[in-house]
Amino acid sequence: MRGLQNKRILVTGGASGIGAATAARFLEEGARVVVLDRDEKGRAEIQRLLPKLSGTVAADVSSLPQVQAAFAQAVQLMGAVDVLINNAGISIRHNFLDITPEEWDKIMAVNLTGVFYVAQTAARHMWERGNGVILQTASTNGIVGQPFYADYNATKAGVIELTKTMALELAPKIRVCAIAPGYVLTPMQRAEYTDEMLEEVNRKVPLRRHAQPEEIAALFAFLASDDAAYITGHVYTCDGAETAGGLASR
Repeated sequence: MRGLQNKRILVTGGASGIGAATAARFLEEGARVVVLDRDEKGRAEIQRLLPKLSGTVAADVSSLPQVQAAFAQAVQLMGAVDVLINNAGISIRHNFLDITPEEWDKIMAVNLTGVFYVAQTAARHMWERGNGVILQTASTNGIVGQPFYADYNATKAGVIELTKTMALELAPKIRVCAIAPGYVLTPMQRAEYTDEMLEEVNRKVPLRRHAQPEEIAALFAFLASDDAAYITGHVYTCDGAETAGGLASR
């Protein structure tokens, strides 16, 4: 991709899954990368797996003071942040009627409030510098209804509207987009689904498989690059045509 050489990238939730694959892809493109993650063991492991990382920083994105401190550390490590991959998120699979207030608050705090905290902190930094790119992880769950994830779905719909509004307010200095992955074979997905459930999903998806994290990472790399210089304010679905046909495709 054009323009990624020596760009300074911060990836939240970068110790595993889509975040880890995205960190690896930007390193392959010649960028400098810092991973933000709250998991101490995960940070140590991703630094071992990707020794070219500029470093890792610790933060629970639901805490604004932790986000601000971690962002400042990332700036210290790289000199600035040119691109934010705002990816940290969690999910809990359960029936709508069984969601507790504590679970609802936890999902909201990480997946929506946390995305806002990191995005606003990065945007203030980028605005002062006169340019930047913010890319956020949404989900097809924020576009169509999906059972057993009411709280998660609500947060991802919020990320989509946050992305569009940020793009309008932060132009022309900062580009803002989101990616809405469908089913991706990440550790989080693997932990929630049995082999039988995974196979049922694969039969539903027209391409007959889950995405690999590296395929989402490739789209992040393109959107961050100079090849995407006129792209902002939109959400890009990567789902193997899962949502293309509505109920008829299922």
